[in-house]
Amino acid sequence: MSFADAFRALSDPTRREILRLLSKGDMYAGEIAGSFDMTGATISHHLSILKQAGLVDEEKQGKYIRYSLNTSVVDDIIRWMLELKG
Repeated sequence: MSFADAFRALSDPTRREILRLLSKGDMYAGEIAGSFDMTGATISHHLSILKQAGLVDEEKQGKYIRYSLNTSVVDDIIRWMLELKG
């Protein structure tokens, strides 16, 4: 995970909304997609970017994929931002 990847991922409002949904608890890909008026492929692309940035984790359960928020990366970003504040 790099901060550059994380901030690029966070720059998109759809990805920020996915993170907000996951902050309430783990979700399956289909549940996430059901929260948006977009194709499953588009949501899958957003999830891939979030995963690559280290902001979400995925766990395959049979033919389903369960996503969760990676709070350690979020904590790293918050800690870094607080350091900037001094």
